[in-house]
Amino acid sequence: MKRSVAVRLSAVLATGALAAATGLAMSTTTASAATGGVTGYATQNGGTTGGAGGQTVRATTGTAIHQALCNRASSSTPITIQVEGTINHGNTTKVSGGSCSTAADKIELKQISNVSIIGVGNGAVFDQLGIHIRESSNIIIQNVTVKNVKKSGSPTSNGGDAIGMESDVRNVWVDHTTLEASGGESEGYDGLFDMKDNTQYVTLSYSTLRNSGRGGLIGSSESDTSNGYVTFHHNLYENLDSRTPLLRGGIAHIYNNHYKNLNESGINSRAGARAKVDNNYFEDSKDVLGTFYTDQAGYWQVSGNIFDNITWSSRSGDNQPAGPNPTSNTSVSIPYSYSLDAANCVPSVVSQTAGANKGLKVSDGSCTPQNPDPTDPDPTDPDPTDPDPTDPPTGTNLSIGAGADGSSKASGTSYGNVVDGSTSTYWSPSGSTGSVSVKWGSATTVSKINIRLASGSGTIGSYRVLNHDTGAVLASGSGSGAIGFSATSLKKITFEITGASGTPRIAEFETYAS
Repeated sequence: MKRSVAVRLSAVLATGALAAATGLAMSTTTASAATGGVTGYATQNGGTTGGAGGQTVRATTGTAIHQALCNRASSSTPITIQVEGTINHGNTTKVSGGSCSTAADKIELKQISNVSIIGVGNGAVFDQLGIHIRESSNIIIQNVTVKNVKKSGSPTSNGGDAIGMESDVRNVWVDHTTLEASGGESEGYDGLFDMKDNTQYVTLSYSTLRNSGRGGLIGSSESDTSNGYVTFHHNLYENLDSRTPLLRGGIAHIYNNHYKNLNESGINSRAGARAKVDNNYFEDSKDVLGTFYTDQAGYWQVSGNIFDNITWSSRSGDNQPAGPNPTSNTSVSIPYSYSLDAANCVPSVVSQTAGANKGLKVSDGSCTPQNPDPTDPDPTDPDPTDPDPTDPPTGTNLSIGAGADGSSKASGTSYGNVVDGSTSTYWSPSGSTGSVSVKWGSATTVSKINIRLASGSGTIGSYRVLNHDTGAVLASGSGSGAIGFSATSLKKITFEITGASGTPRIAEFETYAS
């Protein structure tokens, strides 16, 4: 791909320039987005919860993903599909059923709802196989890589789109994904993230889009203007020719993204589209904002952006760049709460958070990446199937005789104290947070734990229960006592304290099959 950058502008928009230059967060809102949970326009229209409340299944092939969809009681029965390994044409076949409509050459989410597809363990890679969302709603895709999807050559998939949405799609959250190609249209690739034919209420967050001719579009033609209400935030757009994104009609909120090496054009607002473009960092690129390749104008509201080494073309005909000194020509009202990182720290924040297998780290709106907050509802977490997971556990305490380890321990305490059957001994982390684990030599089924605190313990403000084998979150909350979750076979289970008042003292980490 060619790269055309020459003139160093290092321009900062007048609106919000001081805040961006000094590193102060700029925001007209008072409440920040729920850390680690769904954000942006996907929170509207009833919200996006994916498969929350339903069964959680594991899949290592595309066929297994389709089987999970087809084995549901109905096309709207909630399900979370945890995916690990490489998904490709060789292990993806069509599966039939009353609750699905699948195809062999793509991951097909067609005429369904209430589904989460989550990468776990060592990661999930969709290799030359796209994800197609059609006539569907309430979908979450998180922590996956989709790469080298082609529309020509061999093999082909999904019209060449890494993730494509079309035909009456509603409420989709795509988060912490890596979407990439190995060239442009001449090499057989199309868009990385496309929306068309009445697709609305979508958020793309903390994702990396790179090495493609086309980043993505909203609307397939100048007459396809029924799409919109889309949020793009904390994404990395790198080495792309154009469409970051291309907007045809509708409303888009574009904030805290890092754009680098955009070779021909960037945000292309046209056919009446309106984009709110806040606190982004553009560098080493050409024509990063404007209306391009059409005489049907689009509009933008700009604030707090940094333009670093940007080349701007002259305005003529169907080429109308917003620079070299972009100013607003519309006003866009945003219906949800959000917090803005200052533009000058966006490259650092995005480099630590955007893409698959980054630990789902997010920004707290003060230029500080952090792990997801387990006290916030997380729609990707499996819901307990036990009617009352806090009921006192019964049966055999499986921790007796098991091993134990952890992240740290305070002087005078021991990991083994949590599995010795005595409430007079205990483990404490070296600080207020840390983790302790129970482990077995062979897979053991656990569906409930009981955390017993020793006398003088600090209060556990927030925790996560993890399947240490896969990294999957089994439960989260605050306090101690009995905690239930879907029965899981594992060799090691971890209780992670992420927030506390004082120093916790865990006397016993009991585990039970039921």
